[in-house]
Amino acid sequence: MKLETERLQLKEINESYVEDILKIRSNEVINQFVQRNSPKNNYDALQFILTIKERTQNNQTFYWGISLKDQPNLIGTICLWKFSEDRSVAEVGYELLPDHHRKGIMSEALKAVLDYGFNELHLHEIVAMTNKFNENSKGLLLKHDFILKREGKMKVFLIILFLA
Repeated sequence: MKLETERLQLKEINESYVEDILKIRSNEVINQFVQRNSPKNNYDALQFILTIKERTQNNQTFYWGISLKDQPNLIGTICLWKFSEDRSVAEVGYELLPDHHRKGIMSEALKAVLDYGFNELHLHEIVAMTNKFNENSKGLLLKHDFILKREGKMKVFLIILFLA
């Protein structure tokens, strides 16, 4: 499933993007706010891609690589995943290489994915989890009308967007 915006292509990830996925998912700036096993090499990145492809084929996730329209390389990813049993709720996740921060890129990608989630998948609610110290992510979500639902001693915020 390919999505397009004014400046971006959101496209399915395949094996040809191994180096891009390695670069994105092993980036130290991105990973300071994410707890995960980052790929250490192309093999690890390939295994991640194959897992995503399988989950996409099984409708467990919708996962897009983000690229600028005039460039082939991926600069980030965005996904809808962790669907509720009745498929009315999903979580959105995203990451973007630091060179592309503060340019409205993720805002543009997020808008397209939210539109897809509500209008094509007929979701009633989309949630996001973000590290409470990740001000850029928190600001992005609040800009797109997500509502802060939980704050406190935990490391993450639960931020929810309801279908209006």
